[in-house]
Amino acid sequence: MDLTKLTTERRNPASAHIDTCTTLEMVTIMQQEDSKISTAIKKILPAIAKAIDATSQRLKDGGRLFYIGAGTSGRLGILDASECPPTYGTDPELVQGLIAGGIPAIFRAQEGAEDNPALAVKDLKEHDFSPKDVLVGIAASGRTPYVIGGLQYAHELGALTIALSCSEHSKIAALADIALTPVTGPEIVTGSTRMKAGTAQKLVLNMLSTGTMIKLGKVYGNLMVDVRASNQKLRERAVRIVMEGSGCERGEAEKALAAADGRAKLAILMVVTGISASEGRNALEKAYGHLAAAIRQTLGKASAQEETTHEL
Repeated sequence: MDLTKLTTERRNPASAHIDTCTTLEMVTIMQQEDSKISTAIKKILPAIAKAIDATSQRLKDGGRLFYIGAGTSGRLGILDASECPPTYGTDPELVQGLIAGGIPAIFRAQEGAEDNPALAVKDLKEHDFSPKDVLVGIAASGRTPYVIGGLQYAHELGALTIALSCSEHSKIAALADIALTPVTGPEIVTGSTRMKAGTAQKLVLNMLSTGTMIKLGKVYGNLMVDVRASNQKLRERAVRIVMEGSGCERGEAEKALAAADGRAKLAILMVVTGISASEGRNALEKAYGHLAAAIRQTLGKASAQEETTHEL
C-alpha cells in the first residue's frame, strides 16, 4: 500500500515545524489551512447540486438515503443522518448512517473493520438496501475497502451511488455515479483526516442533506417547517416558525399549533388560508408536502370560488 500517492497522506510544508511554534503561531497555521476548505468545495458545487437533484428524486420515489464510512467518515455520516428527524421531521429510516464496526465504532475506533469490503455488503443487506435507495460512500482517502465494498454492491443493485472523498482520482470516485471530491490538500498533522478533510466532508454532507430536504418541501422560505417539537426548545421554535411564516401573533400561533397537533407547516397553512386542519392536510398532500405550493393552490381555489359567487 503506497500512501504517498494520496493527497490526504502527504506532509504539509506549512506545518513542518508546528511542534516548535508558539501557540498563537500554531493556531494561525491551522486557520490558514482551514481557509482553503471553502475554495475546495466551491470547485465542486455543480457536482453537489447534481447529487442533491438525483437524491431528492430517489427519495420522492420512495427510496432512502444511506451514508457509509469508516472512522471519522462513518461518524460524520451518522451525525448527519441523526440530525434529520428532529430538524425535518423525517422518519429515522429515511436517512441512515452505517459505520465499519457497527455501533461500538461510533465511540471507540474499530480500525480493522474498515479493511473488510464484505462487511459493508452484510450491513446493507441487514437494512434491506434496495435499488430504489441512495448510497453515499464517504472516505477521505477514497480507498477504504469497507466503502468500496458497499459502493460495488449498491452499483450492482442499480441504486444511486455517490462518492465523497478528498483525494484526486480516488477508487471510490471511479465506482460512483456521482463523485464529490473537495481536494483539501495535506493535513496539518500528516494523515489526520479528521481535520481539513473531515471538515470538508461535514460541509458537503450539510449541503447534500439540507438541499435534499428543501427539495422535499421540508423548508418554507428558510424556515424548518417540519421541525419535530420534541422538547421545550423545539416547541418554542415551532411557535416562532408559525409566527414568522404566517405573520400572526403568538396567541394565534399557539392556537393553530394545538389544532395542527404541533405541526408548524400545517399551522402556517391554516393561519394564512383560514382552512381547517383536515383541509390543510389534504392540501399539503396534494402539494406533495410543499407549503408554498399548498398556499398558492388553496388561495387560488378560494379566489376562483369568490369570483364564481360574485358572478352569480
